[in-house]
Amino acid sequence: MVHPLLIDVREACKSKKTGKGQWTYGFVSELLKRGIPLTLVTDRAIPPEWTSFPCRVEYIPGRSVMWHVNVIRFLRRNPGAAYVSPVSYIVPAFAPRSVRCIPIVHDLIAFLHEPHDRKAKWIERLTLGSAVRKADRVCTISESTKHDLLTRYPFLLTAQVAAIFAGPMDPNPEPSAIPSKVILCIATLCPRKNQLRLIQAYSSLPDELRSVYRLVLAGGRGWDDAPILKAAKRAPGVELLGYIDGSAYESLIRTCSVFALPSLYEGFGMQILDAMQRGVPVLTSDRGSLRELAQGAAFIVDPTSVLSITDGLKRLLTDDALRTELRQKGTERASHFSWKRTVDLFLECYHGGR
Repeated sequence: MVHPLLIDVREACKSKKTGKGQWTYGFVSELLKRGIPLTLVTDRAIPPEWTSFPCRVEYIPGRSVMWHVNVIRFLRRNPGAAYVSPVSYIVPAFAPRSVRCIPIVHDLIAFLHEPHDRKAKWIERLTLGSAVRKADRVCTISESTKHDLLTRYPFLLTAQVAAIFAGPMDPNPEPSAIPSKVILCIATLCPRKNQLRLIQAYSSLPDELRSVYRLVLAGGRGWDDAPILKAAKRAPGVELLGYIDGSAYESLIRTCSVFALPSLYEGFGMQILDAMQRGVPVLTSDRGSLRELAQGAAFIVDPTSVLSITDGLKRLLTDDALRTELRQKGTERASHFSWKRTVDLFLECYHGGR
């Protein structure tokens, strides 16, 4: 009997998707296009564009921990199934061994000395080890995260873990337009995304640059974001937009002069991929997967140094030759990533399991 893939799609069904939700949406959309039998496990309605595909939707009731308990009960009634968990490690950690669990590991921020939500940190610390120990296969979204995972859990075999990466939000976007005078950062407002130092770096730019260029911060409210909001409201030239997606996201990212994400740690960096794909010069950091993703196609800074970020912004805003070089390198680098490639790598990993 061929069992369909069961996938936790809750984050992809939210109206305001964070990075993990965007990843899940792109991944599942590609699987659906291929006609692969899927059971979408969720607590809410699926995106309307998915309803035209032949798939089963399993609505699991419950909030918070009880949702996971109910999923585990459901899996007990479906021995032999394969369960893909793109967000949480709770179900893979406690699911029956009769179920093939494939957790998707985005990052190991919970185990690093970087700022992170305390509740999420402890849940991940308590469940990730058990999840990967019991997993049939483990997927990560970058080679950097794969390295971190294998270092953290040396009992894992390299062959058990596959980096499957991500794809862009739009496979065929419009190229960058005549740029507006905007330095753009799109990310949830929180210490890890480093918007506070970005604001400080912008405020340290020469007056002649700040009088021409605005710093636009787009992203939903995150944890411990009060200092970011306070600094943004006090700094002339800084604009807060809140959460954006769809046409607003597309319009901003393809018309900005510079895309800046000097994050302290990322498992991948999908916004950077979207910016490079559109030929937008990118400033990012040397942490986590960001240097791996950029591969010389972005300006790299030390995210802990306001001076380094300031110097990077100054170079990108004043050096025409550098911007032209990064536009060309960025589009070429972005062409290596697609949801087709991600799903191909996932299926190769999946079929290589037991």
